[in-house]
Amino acid sequence: MYENFKSNSILRVSSLFIFLLIWWFSSFLYNNSLLPSPNIVFTKILEEIDNNELFFHTFITLKRVFISFIIAMIIGSVIGTFMGRREKLNTFFDDWLVLGLNVPALVIIILCYVWFGLNETAAILAVSINKIPMVAVILREGARSIEKEYVEVAKFYNISKKKLIFHVILPQLYPYLMSAARSGLSLIWKIVLVVELLGRSNGVGFKLYGFFQFFDISGILAYTFSFVLIILFVEFIFVRPLEKKLTRWR
Repeated sequence: MYENFKSNSILRVSSLFIFLLIWWFSSFLYNNSLLPSPNIVFTKILEEIDNNELFFHTFITLKRVFISFIIAMIIGSVIGTFMGRREKLNTFFDDWLVLGLNVPALVIIILCYVWFGLNETAAILAVSINKIPMVAVILREGARSIEKEYVEVAKFYNISKKKLIFHVILPQLYPYLMSAARSGLSLIWKIVLVVELLGRSNGVGFKLYGFFQFFDISGILAYTFSFVLIILFVEFIFVRPLEKKLTRWR
């Protein structure tokens, strides 16, 4: 196991080194103002940390991502599970789900700002509405894949509804929940940036818009890589260990 971990670590470090090498080499082929080298971007990150801008705007964006993520996961999971377990309900709401999946995120964001104003509620609502249909689709497939034999055995032994949900149904839904969570996290933070760019006066999206106006590529890359590193940290420190723990029963 240790050898496998060591081998994977070497591969990841090598991959990162090659990526930085390609980036550094490419920056020499183009003007530094168009593609700043890694050291220029790193210097920009330190500069933004020093004036407290990076921490402030990143925290604001993370808060919006977290709140929207929780809302979308809860509502989407409930809708998807019920649709997967009840055919008539699925038939009734299926077209609604298709509509939600195909309406562009930008349209929903604009409508929320027009209807509710340029405020935090509209921003969170816009992001959540964009993500709910995707979560519902994934959990619907999960609910359909639940083994009926397990449920029938549980009912035969007359176990309580609470145990049926937490010990029979939910463990079978965990892989789908983790898939929805992982895809949701990667999608939500991108939508949050658009929301901030269009109608908020703080956050990473707001800062990126400011850098765009001044053609400051180093600033754009500095905030982009900083936020990506945070998402990767969440993925490796929280999501993957949680996924391994939840699917251990298999």
